[in-house]
Amino acid sequence: MSSQEWIARADKVVMATYGRQPLVLVRGEGCRLWDAEGQEYLDFVAGLAVCNLGHAHPEIGRAAAEHLKQLVHVSNLYYTTPMVELAEDLVRLSFADRVFFANSGAEVMEGAIKLCRRYSRERFGEGRHRFICMENSFHGRTFGALSATGQQKFWQGFDPLLPGFIFVPFNDLKAVAAAVDDSVCAVLLEPIQGEGGVCLPDAKFLAGLRKLCDDKGLLLVLDEIQTGLGRTGRLFAHEHFGAAPDVMTLAKGLANGLPMGALLATGEVAQAFVPGTHASTFGGGPVIAAAARTALGILSNPDFLAEVGEKGDYLRQGLMALKDRFPIIREVRGLGLMWGLELAQEGAEIVTACRQRGLLVNCTQGNIIRLLPPLIVRRQEIDAGLAILSAAFEAVFP
Repeated sequence: MSSQEWIARADKVVMATYGRQPLVLVRGEGCRLWDAEGQEYLDFVAGLAVCNLGHAHPEIGRAAAEHLKQLVHVSNLYYTTPMVELAEDLVRLSFADRVFFANSGAEVMEGAIKLCRRYSRERFGEGRHRFICMENSFHGRTFGALSATGQQKFWQGFDPLLPGFIFVPFNDLKAVAAAVDDSVCAVLLEPIQGEGGVCLPDAKFLAGLRKLCDDKGLLLVLDEIQTGLGRTGRLFAHEHFGAAPDVMTLAKGLANGLPMGALLATGEVAQAFVPGTHASTFGGGPVIAAAARTALGILSNPDFLAEVGEKGDYLRQGLMALKDRFPIIREVRGLGLMWGLELAQEGAEIVTACRQRGLLVNCTQGNIIRLLPPLIVRRQEIDAGLAILSAAFEAVFP
């Protein structure tokens, strides 16, 4: 059956919540994908920073397959060994003392909001409940995560949103400080804004937020759903900026395509969650926990992370060379293997031109070409991607 036939079938039965590319993808291996017609694509989207170890990774497949045959689900009324081992690994590799597992980034953002409010109420009383969030941020589509998202286009048709969220400009420490009062319990942000256009913080912004939170008795919550798990060349992006959080959310690359999110917190904050305060039916199930533990073991290897940084520098050099050739590119920004090309006009035609030439890229904010290749990408594949990008720019902006 052709891609067009599959698309026609889907459009009759699937809700139209996505502006999908006209592709029906049927197979993946490493950094490459194939569609229903057998056309091959170099993937610089990686499932939106999910398939950090590429497609059909054999070790992750084996780990999941073994537990599919052994134990799939028992609920969180009981313990399972992969869940315990994964939590131990996350604690060992991070600032955290405790972990809560769910199925997605939005779910663990909801958990973070609940945890911060409950902890702050127990410590300070009922007054502290508001969050200082960043303009241009993105935290998810559920009501709590949406209410913390600083982009009005995602709010349309869903108001009134949940109260208790204040928005200030990203990178403006003075604005954050000015917004603090006795009603604020936490500062919530992405270390690097992904959906917002790959916006990096100033060198001292996160460290300044850490000090401000310490001085004012606030919690610092970092959404590392897109930036975490090796994407920037460190296991967590905040490591670049010397500012450990009190609470952190992970998802996307944690199980390399299988649905998992993790909420991490210090022991002091985590004690606010007791039996009955939060739950997830499927969270931390043995199949996905086993896959995630395998992925985390690879992603946390110092040599692997060093290679991500080196390949990120190599990609940056190629993107800067493109900027020199094409004035339509206003700015190149990013870290590790998370990059954005800000264009002087809309970027949808570039996405199409790349796809037609065998490269998958993403456009966010209308004019930011976002590149999120799998972290296993080779230099030859980076060269191939850059060559297609160059051809696409030549075709669209001759």
